[in-house]
Amino acid sequence: MILTGEGLVVRYPGVAAPALAGVRASLNQGELVSVVGPNGSGKTTLLRALLGTTPLAQGRVELEGRPLAEWRPRELARVLGVVTQREEILFPLTVQETVELGRYAHLGAMGSPGETDRLAVAEALRRADVTPLAGRRTDTLSGGEWQRVRIARALAQNPRALLLDEPTAALDIRHEMEVFELVRRLAEEGIGTLLVTHHLNLAARYADRLLLLDHGVVVAERPPAEVLRPEVVSAVFEWRVAVTSWCDGAPQIVPLKPGE
Repeated sequence: MILTGEGLVVRYPGVAAPALAGVRASLNQGELVSVVGPNGSGKTTLLRALLGTTPLAQGRVELEGRPLAEWRPRELARVLGVVTQREEILFPLTVQETVELGRYAHLGAMGSPGETDRLAVAEALRRADVTPLAGRRTDTLSGGEWQRVRIARALAQNPRALLLDEPTAALDIRHEMEVFELVRRLAEEGIGTLLVTHHLNLAARYADRLLLLDHGVVVAERPPAEVLRPEVVSAVFEWRVAVTSWCDGAPQIVPLKPGE
């Protein structure tokens, strides 16, 4: 087990109901877990709680069996790679320079990258399929290219786990698929990957396990076919759906028109 959260409770000031209410979450090496649920269900809050960036009212988070609070930031960055939901390009760099920033936690006292760092950056560019973009400025990239560069930067940390918050938000079909193909491949290479997404059908096809949240509570946490049942999805999303199966056996959600 790489990452675990037990009994996680998060409360925001001025809000009566907790954003998370006793949530348990876990991530194993080589596993792709998708966190799904309606808007406001606690998906991003869960990610932040697991990262230690949102204070817990109750519960604990452990990374590799050690309390998260005991990890120093630089030490933590060598284990966890993070891709947040949004990131503006304030100071355009080249793709190469952007990915090199992922090596910060590994640099020595002098802060000068060595051969190990250069090899790690080259490998991260390759794994994220952005090597041909290395010389491009980040402000010239498409949305899909920028997302893959951000993933490459996280991979340059040589993490054992990767946490991504809505990495396909605002992307078209091709770029959505490229990102899901990439994170699936990374999981198969041994990186534990926790991905927050609104795309139930893509999550069902790519994830090993779904964690379905509603109002800060885990409704179900099992393989996709055991979670995406019509009665469960209809109740959580407050809209009637049908569930069919794709040719690979993955469940696929079809929202129904009124009266169907």
